[in-house]
Amino acid sequence: TSRRLLAIARSMLGAVQGVANPKFLRASGSTPKRFSRGRTAVRAMATPNDPSSQSNYPVSKVTHCDFDLTVDFEKKSVGGTAVLTATVGPDVAADTLVLDTRDLVIESCSVDGVEAAFELQSDPHPVMGTALTITLPGSRAPGSTFSVAVAYRTTPESSGLQWLRPEQTAGGKHPYLFSQFQAIHARSFFPCQDAPAAKMTYKARVTAPAPLVALMSAVPGESPESLPVADGMRTFTFEQKVPVPPYLLALAVGNLEARDIGPRSRVWSEPETVAAGEYEFAETEEFLQAAENVAGPYVWGRYDLLLLPPSFPYGGMENPCLTFVTPTLLAGDRSQAHVVAHEIAHSWSGNLVTNETWESFWLNEGFTVFIERKIMHAMYGKAVFDFSAIGGLMELKETVDRLGADHPHTALTPVLEGGVDPDDVFSKVPYEKGFAFLVYLEHVSSGRADADADAANGHPAFGEFLKAHFENNKFGCVTAAGFRASYEAAFPDAAKKVDWETWLHKPGMPPVDVGAYYDDALARASAELAKKWHLCDVLGMGAQDRPEGASASDLEGFTAAQIDHFLLSLLEYRGGSHPLSLPVIRALEELYSLNNSKNSEIACKWLQLRLGAGDTEAFEPTAKALAAAGRMKFLRPLYRSLRRSGKDGEAFALKTFEETRAMYHPIAEKMVAADLGV
Repeated sequence: TSRRLLAIARSMLGAVQGVANPKFLRASGSTPKRFSRGRTAVRAMATPNDPSSQSNYPVSKVTHCDFDLTVDFEKKSVGGTAVLTATVGPDVAADTLVLDTRDLVIESCSVDGVEAAFELQSDPHPVMGTALTITLPGSRAPGSTFSVAVAYRTTPESSGLQWLRPEQTAGGKHPYLFSQFQAIHARSFFPCQDAPAAKMTYKARVTAPAPLVALMSAVPGESPESLPVADGMRTFTFEQKVPVPPYLLALAVGNLEARDIGPRSRVWSEPETVAAGEYEFAETEEFLQAAENVAGPYVWGRYDLLLLPPSFPYGGMENPCLTFVTPTLLAGDRSQAHVVAHEIAHSWSGNLVTNETWESFWLNEGFTVFIERKIMHAMYGKAVFDFSAIGGLMELKETVDRLGADHPHTALTPVLEGGVDPDDVFSKVPYEKGFAFLVYLEHVSSGRADADADAANGHPAFGEFLKAHFENNKFGCVTAAGFRASYEAAFPDAAKKVDWETWLHKPGMPPVDVGAYYDDALARASAELAKKWHLCDVLGMGAQDRPEGASASDLEGFTAAQIDHFLLSLLEYRGGSHPLSLPVIRALEELYSLNNSKNSEIACKWLQLRLGAGDTEAFEPTAKALAAAGRMKFLRPLYRSLRRSGKDGEAFALKTFEETRAMYHPIAEKMVAADLGV
């Protein structure tokens, strides 16, 4: 029904918004770091093409890893061996293998079965960690292959792992471990070439306490029920045959059970929430089939989902074969399941074809949003595509306004030289500006006039170009220059009309108003209602507390997505230094009962509006929301809103953070601390 279709129309709001943190800038510029152990001093090489890695990729390239690991909850450590198979590059011989590490204990190294000397960087880089240099016995010729075994263990400080106490889980009886390695946190899990281009296959044996279940971003071996228990432990096996970058490795260990939701999919979760996940993600197979029609064959075999505890810092993470998702998606009406469509789209953009460095992250996320919205168009129609694209453009504008139109991190290809942490650059920009660029490129390739633009239906030739992009680059990486060359070859006349320099390298909003390519029919009612409330209180004085004729019936027939868009529009009108007055906030609650919303998107935006108006009664519900879930999409704007709401709000934000920071993932804790200046 049309009501059903509208129910799944939602503002597809992306991932974490980040800002630069100057304290992470590398003071010594490009000078290589020295490190030593014993009498030998060694220099760590910067990765030739990746400013976020100190490994010597691609002088030697790791192509496969065999893990044999044991999970120790008492010590908060994962330890064992990683056996890396590496191949020397074609141009020069190699006498060392340099790997990225951070907060790891390296116990021993061997090369081809023979004990080898190794050195750890004496002055770790504040962002990139501690380079590990392993001496290869004798110089290795170009093209030769060798094996390096590293015995190691993680520490409680490893930023890519979060250890949860039983009381932090839904069941309250067992501990829980999960990983999050994007962008450069895989180096805190195992010694690796922690660069997106350094793709590898892997196998793993993971031993964990029974009755807990271990899962990885790979195809599992035997089912947990069939595994023997020895000394209270079980060993799980996994294999990932498709090359993946280190950031796409994933591990989770907890009291988990599964429900099948399709012929190649199941949802895993704690028993207390697995039924909710089964219902919420029932459309997964339909999403997969729609994605294959857009992007080509699905090559990963399994597509499973793991519904994580509330501290997971993102909406979803596209770990191959096992997408991680937040419980904030459990709205009860599948209105947030579009996040699964986004993560499925990553099976092609990001996972199958990967951005070569984090400077070209838009080639991952921009393509993913593009495919995601094409999936939603195929399943639910043009109105849903356009509604989502309008919401995304509004979110992009908010990000650019907040960072500043001249801020370098609003460029599609930000510069990360000098030790800039990729986490600090993450924002809506690669998602929505990247999506806008692809919408524009598709429109230009069609040859249609701007007045006839139709982003949802697109252009068949561009659709075939997109499939060819994934087929021609599968298992590898792509750069902006390479993508541009492909587009120029496919659409030579259209390519001449594109201002590539501005799109790719200039900060600010897109140089073309792609909003004109969308039909605002679905968004119009909620946008017009927001405008009425804005105009009734333009000066923020509260002389008029509601627009003429306003009533509870205003929201009748609105979907959750339209209510969310109404609040997003109000935030756009009244953001920054022009908040609504407190009488208007009270009238909104009186008529629309927004305080009672169980939808996490609506609740977050409503709290922002209340805090902006100086509503001190919003402090406690905000603190409750900040303690309930660690998703950065909600944490960061709520903490920022508290901080901006005056001295009392800033003090309350700091107090709340100190009380709740222990439940947050290390990545979320770091980013919120930066927002609060602590």
